[in-house]
Amino acid sequence: MITFTLCLLLLVAGYFVYGRFVERVFGPDDRPTPAITKADGVDYIALPTWKIFMIQFLNIAGLGPIFGAIMGAQFGTASYLWIVLGTLFAGAVHDFLAGALSLRHDGESLPQLVGRYLGGTTQKVVCIFTVVLMVLVGAVFVSGPAELLAGMTPDAMNAYVWIVIIFLYYILATMLPVDKIIGRIYPLFAIALIFMAVGILVMLYVKHPDLPEMWNGFGVKYEKNPIFPMMFISIACGAISGFHATQSPLMARCMTTERHARPIFYGAMVTEGIVALIWAAAATCFFGEHGIVDAISGKSYSGAMVATAISRDWLGSVGGLLAILGIVAAPITSGDTALRSARLILADFFHIAQRSIGKRLLLCVPLFLVTIGLLVYSFSDAQGFKIIWRYFAWANQTLAVFTLWTITVYLLGHRKGYYYLITLLPALFMTAVCTSYICVAPEGFGLPVAWTPFIGGGVALIALLIFLWRKSAVRKANAC
Repeated sequence: MITFTLCLLLLVAGYFVYGRFVERVFGPDDRPTPAITKADGVDYIALPTWKIFMIQFLNIAGLGPIFGAIMGAQFGTASYLWIVLGTLFAGAVHDFLAGALSLRHDGESLPQLVGRYLGGTTQKVVCIFTVVLMVLVGAVFVSGPAELLAGMTPDAMNAYVWIVIIFLYYILATMLPVDKIIGRIYPLFAIALIFMAVGILVMLYVKHPDLPEMWNGFGVKYEKNPIFPMMFISIACGAISGFHATQSPLMARCMTTERHARPIFYGAMVTEGIVALIWAAAATCFFGEHGIVDAISGKSYSGAMVATAISRDWLGSVGGLLAILGIVAAPITSGDTALRSARLILADFFHIAQRSIGKRLLLCVPLFLVTIGLLVYSFSDAQGFKIIWRYFAWANQTLAVFTLWTITVYLLGHRKGYYYLITLLPALFMTAVCTSYICVAPEGFGLPVAWTPFIGGGVALIALLIFLWRKSAVRKANAC
């Protein structure tokens, strides 16, 4: 419990120390925000800060900080360290600056920000890449909650029925103004999710289990799942996730001042890191070393079954029910805003105003049809869901790479000195991770794992050399 406790304290302290430093680097001021200058009654709507925080937290807290942390627990204390370091120095910085940049640029979506700093060609690539990722999120974040809800309801309400119900909700949440559904029910979902996390945390200290400690090794179980790069893909939303950069602009369009960016964006990511840390520890404690391996391999438990079993056993029937509702709410509230984000990205790219419901339908109908197609595929093929999830996991982290490089170029051009290092270093690391993963993963090129350090390191080095080559040109262009 010592390592776990230290990691928990570091996450809290990091928000106040490193989070404040990153805030000073950006330099928020009192300029009018998009919620005021571009108010449209649909997506640009001023909301209270506490409500924006709740929505942002639920937007980014999908299956990742729970199921991803459970699967990542096989890596022992290495998973704790990645959650802490990844959250404070990569994920929270990534989320905060993506949201802050959107605030500075009239609530622009991520592809527009990428195009502004990395060029038009990159913008087009990222636009396609991001919309595909959003559709994948909409598909994969249906199955998990449907499975959990089916286990809590009569047989007639099976997983297929719940999928239909969840998807109908997706349609409404994607189409209606942000304050009609999302702004009203998200705070309730957030309470359930926070209750779940606090309840599991309290039970960890009540039971005081013998959790792995840093000085006892990292606990790697299989050579086929080496820490690098597998852990950094498995534990995504609990450390860093490119998906978050698509969600931050949604809330940037609802803020009334830049000065609330740190608690909303950096704070929501730290909160998610705490949730991921709690679940990684709980899974290790509840199932033990071999149980977690079984959960990952699929021989004993799915992620949903692990989360359900822990909640019911530790929190009782009523507490377990509230906890499971929190677990269900997290992916659902990420899936709906993923499709909403896809609508807004396409609207920005094709310059289609969204005041009219007809124009919203014009963009939403194709998105819904493609998402339904992926859902049908995932259930018609025994391996369909796993394949979609793997590509989602890699695409998610690859999008984080694009975001980090975009922010790095912004900091290079707008801040003197070496402040750009706060995103350059995470950008290089995640470049190496994503390149290595797609090269060695079964769904990628299937190359030998021994090649991983050379492939990932080589591509990161090339990226660094290109950056250094363009460094002076970026600063000169900005000075002019």
